[in-house]
Amino acid sequence: MEKINLRLFRKKTANNKSAFKRFLTRLEKQPPRGLDRIAVEADALVWQETDCLSCANCCKTMSPTYTKQDIVRISGHLGMSAEAFKEKYLYKDRIGDWLNKKTPCQFLNLEDNKCSIYLVRPRDCAGFPHHTRRRMVDYMHVFKQNIEYCPATYKLVEKMKERLR
Repeated sequence: MEKINLRLFRKKTANNKSAFKRFLTRLEKQPPRGLDRIAVEADALVWQETDCLSCANCCKTMSPTYTKQDIVRISGHLGMSAEAFKEKYLYKDRIGDWLNKKTPCQFLNLEDNKCSIYLVRPRDCAGFPHHTRRRMVDYMHVFKQNIEYCPATYKLVEKMKERLR
């Protein structure tokens, strides 16, 4: 597994983001037969060559959405009330979602890229990058967003482009 160089990743993403988004839009409008199977197969290949702990770009640049259950679970783990947890770490965005007040995530250890609340982390984090969570065509908007933040998602789209040529 190769160590992820975020500087190179950002450069590569900047060069290919538009083409990748166009490709994903084409898939969304006219999904080829077997798209979900192709995505699952590509996903398996991606994880053979991707080490999240060498990256943690998601934790450094994005915020998970915290559900009520996440807030109760994490605040209990930290020995805080849910209200104190929200006041200290979260803010409510314009559509009512609870997000981290700051990036990188306050629970990320920048020395080793590990999560200090990994066992009780938000459900959004546990499922990230959501490659095989649903039918791919129903979750295309997330792929379009995540190619800029997640090298694994970028590789997944790259492999799918190769496969569907």
